[in-house]
Amino acid sequence: MLLRYTFVAFLARLADEGAAVAMVLLALHRTGDAAPGAFVLAAWTAPHVLAAPPAGALAARTRRPRLLHAAALGVFAATVAVLAATLGRLPLPLVLAVAALGGCCGPVVSGGLSALLTRLPPDGARARGRAEAEVGEEGRAQAWDAVTYNAAAVAGPGLVALLAALGSPAAAMPVLAVAAGCAAVLTALLPPVAPLAGPPPGRLRRELAQGLRTVWRRRELRAVTAATCLAFLGLGGLTATGVLLAGHLGRAGAGGLLLTAFALGALAGTLLLTRPWVRAAPRRLAVAGLAGTGAGLAVAAAVPVLPVAVGGFAVAGACDGLVLTATLRIRAAHSPPHRLAQVFTLGAGLKVSAAAAGSALAAAATAATAPRYLLGIAALQLAAALLYTVLGRGARD
Repeated sequence: MLLRYTFVAFLARLADEGAAVAMVLLALHRTGDAAPGAFVLAAWTAPHVLAAPPAGALAARTRRPRLLHAAALGVFAATVAVLAATLGRLPLPLVLAVAALGGCCGPVVSGGLSALLTRLPPDGARARGRAEAEVGEEGRAQAWDAVTYNAAAVAGPGLVALLAALGSPAAAMPVLAVAAGCAAVLTALLPPVAPLAGPPPGRLRRELAQGLRTVWRRRELRAVTAATCLAFLGLGGLTATGVLLAGHLGRAGAGGLLLTAFALGALAGTLLLTRPWVRAAPRRLAVAGLAGTGAGLAVAAAVPVLPVAVGGFAVAGACDGLVLTATLRIRAAHSPPHRLAQVFTLGAGLKVSAAAAGSALAAAATAATAPRYLLGIAALQLAAALLYTVLGRGARD
């Protein structure tokens, strides 16, 4: 079951990560201007935080969450295909509306699928009823889920870049649509999910409010949500800052190398936690990961040498991978069964929104100020580690 889920989640997140890059490249290819692509990308990401609460509430209420997720992924795939045909050819407001529709499905691709994993039937040692093995298997499942995020973050943009180099950006979008469509079909074919312990009664509006209250009232969830949002306020500007830092170091073309080092480091960090012999409390992982991310980026900013910067980005990425795995484990462990989908989708939506704000803040950076901006990003990671420690004091692992 875990292998099947991992493949589905990777396909869906591959399409999501790749589409963000492909939109900008396709707009530039067809119009000669990157601005339309930036607007479409904003329309794609903006609905995440608004769509997350209702998406989570619907997933908690439905008796067939697999089909709900499959339908959302189907709409996601369709919007990518429509954008491939219309971006740069039809009036921009129409294209923005299509992008916003696809963006509303974004919380399903991220937090929604992670929540679905927690409801899928157990396999392996968990199916044999051994309590200790169950705990280990649950943690391993969350670790593999984190791997799909980071593997897609590496493979998605890489696939788009390859297809754009071999042909044009227009060739990448249909491939991503097919990947999302396959994920939709395979999601519907996953095993039936375990029933909820207590199906939530009442109106949908009440459910939305209760989902928000759950995140706020549970110390563990409040702490990890606040800390990761603060961290992503910084990391949202890492792409632009990394490219500018490479220019500051006299290697303008090396921006991709720095970002690739971060992505590969994150993938390595999550893969490490899939090993059964690696055991660490999620709270300690989160604090150590946030602090390590900040330290790695601080070194990259403080030492004006490209190899050191690459190493700093790689270390920061590996530590960020630890944070992602810890976050997924904390949400799975401390969410009420009938609020899992809401907690996961809301957390993902808030992180995306924080990252979008961070990206906007980094728009004012230049090559000359890039080291200072990177130090600011590093400081936010350290502040997030402190915030998590304070808010999570007395919390249970």
